[in-house]
Amino acid sequence: MFKIYPDDLSTIENYKLMSGSVIPRPIAFVTTLSTVNGVVNAAPFSYFNAVSSDPPLLSISIGRNQSQMKDTARNAIENKELVIHICDEQIIGDVDKTGAPLEADQSELALTNLSTIQSDRVSVPSIKEARIRYECKLHQHLPIKNDQGEIVMDFLLVRIVCYHFSEEVFDPEKKYIFSEKLQPVSRLAGNNYASIGESFTVEKRFK
Repeated sequence: MFKIYPDDLSTIENYKLMSGSVIPRPIAFVTTLSTVNGVVNAAPFSYFNAVSSDPPLLSISIGRNQSQMKDTARNAIENKELVIHICDEQIIGDVDKTGAPLEADQSELALTNLSTIQSDRVSVPSIKEARIRYECKLHQHLPIKNDQGEIVMDFLLVRIVCYHFSEEVFDPEKKYIFSEKLQPVSRLAGNNYASIGESFTVEKRFK
């Protein structure tokens, strides 16, 4: 096997190794309200995962651009609210368009065919076409610094305050998600994405 020390690599090289090997990664499609003029900012992030079910917490890590906080991070930290949507095959084309580097007073949704719907427990609008969405409130913000002491990432822990599941993908009696009907999309390296392929079951030997 190849042995590589992270300290011998550049930031880009470490990113390539991590993003190419920590796969597949779920994609959080996040809406927030701009602190500049209140428009809906929207953007996808693949440094995203579940953290805890008690309390129900999700995590998103948002990189800074030349030390400048991105709109999503700033909006979520200042307003303490956001909505996270699970990306699926039906909306991934539009979601990808929202990665465009627009100004904070512009809505990325204008580049898409997506529409918004009022949320239940937060003021941030949700994406109507998304089949799973989580209304969230900020739980904790952790600035991540590099070895030079510069803040390079904003790590957000957010608490789910309301779930929304489409009838197509959810059994309300069993509280079960039909992943094959959801058709979630995951992030690979570069410009590559993946859908769920063949699934299999491994019987638990220990309980």
